[in-house]
Amino acid sequence: MADEQLFDPRADDAVHRLHDGARLVVEADGGSRGNPGHAGYGALVRDPESGRILVEKAAYIGKASNNVAEYSGLVAGLELARELDPAAAVHVKMDSKLVVEQMSGRWQIKHADMRVLAAKARKVMDPRRVTYEWIPRERNKDADRLSNEAMDAGMAGAAGKPRGPAAAGRGVPTAGEGAGTGVDADDAVISGKRPVARLHHVEIWIGDLVAAEASLGWLLERLGLARKDSWATGVSYGSEEFYVVLESGPDLAAGAHERRRPGVNHLAFHGGSRADVDLLARRAASHGWRLLFADRHPFAGGAEHYAAYLENSEGFEVELVAG
Repeated sequence: MADEQLFDPRADDAVHRLHDGARLVVEADGGSRGNPGHAGYGALVRDPESGRILVEKAAYIGKASNNVAEYSGLVAGLELARELDPAAAVHVKMDSKLVVEQMSGRWQIKHADMRVLAAKARKVMDPRRVTYEWIPRERNKDADRLSNEAMDAGMAGAAGKPRGPAAAGRGVPTAGEGAGTGVDADDAVISGKRPVARLHHVEIWIGDLVAAEASLGWLLERLGLARKDSWATGVSYGSEEFYVVLESGPDLAAGAHERRRPGVNHLAFHGGSRADVDLLARRAASHGWRLLFADRHPFAGGAEHYAAYLENSEGFEVELVAG
């Protein structure tokens, strides 16, 4: 049973460090289409005070039972919580009565695979710092959504392709990929053709670097542009062939960004398949983005143009184009 991760939690935001003794909520779920069949899990960690999702993870695990998938989600959720704060107290919420009762010590664990996963869960964090609560499925929608996305991707053959800085070959061009028309300078000299211009980099001046990293930086990493360099007033994402710079500093003029003024209106990126674009648009809502033209989404650009138009808190617009 291979654990094929769809996206890396360490690539989502900078890891939020919490004070000693903090309390975190883990929500986890798993599913199997066939039971046993194609299986996947979803897990997330939520701030109990604000309700904000701090980090999430989904993975396709191949052929497995529903119970094994749910236990796998539990293990993943506890690992995420430990990465955020090893000293935190954790409250786990799941809609699996079996997992909750077994991990609470009220029911026996008879299945060998589940005993292994339960033992692994107890090793992740001190069981004395973990409590469990059963919740109905309708209150576990975020984890359920993640597990279904994992199963969908696994069954479609997308499993094992990470959604993070190292992403490559999952249908979203990585840095430099697809930037030209296939004619490079050497070929042009030999054939006598004029080389086609390709972007070297794009520099975006922003007022709040921290906020820009949390929204724009997160999205660029999801699109395969890995974090490249950083300095006191800026950060770059991409490669030597193409990169995007987010820059702030003393030379920045006063005033807010307004995309409707003369200048560049927005950046547009290939976002992969329609399902990839839909997934990015949903996840972007947790990272400072809102959907533009919601009444015409996903065809705001025309009946044949499937895309998501997003705007962050500073008014920067990004278009994610499917296909």
